[in-house]
Amino acid sequence: MDWQELTNLTRGQPFLVERVRLAGNGVAIEGAFELPQLAQLSVEDQVFVTAFVRCHGSIKQMERIFGVSYPTIKARLNRITQMLDFVETDPAPPTAEVIDRLRRGEITAEQALSELEGPT
Repeated sequence: MDWQELTNLTRGQPFLVERVRLAGNGVAIEGAFELPQLAQLSVEDQVFVTAFVRCHGSIKQMERIFGVSYPTIKARLNRITQMLDFVETDPAPPTAEVIDRLRRGEITAEQALSELEGPT
């Protein structure tokens, strides 16, 4: 069964995966696993996101593929964006870690403040 079939079966209702089997060695892991964010989108939205990535983000190409206008593509992207959490790629270090390094004298107070403020 692929994701599209599973999404169709659940009709957009949230669900958890309770068993994962590693294909290479047959090891099974049981628990409650949430699906990745993109797999939680409707099939239509998954197709849309895939097309957007394959078009390298070109809205002009998306207009041609889907036969709709720029505002329609932007509206759909905005709607999908609201359903996805932003993934921080360069998060600030944990506060406790910075304070510990400051206490040990490994960094100055200015460096600690800079690290706690995160990337700008």
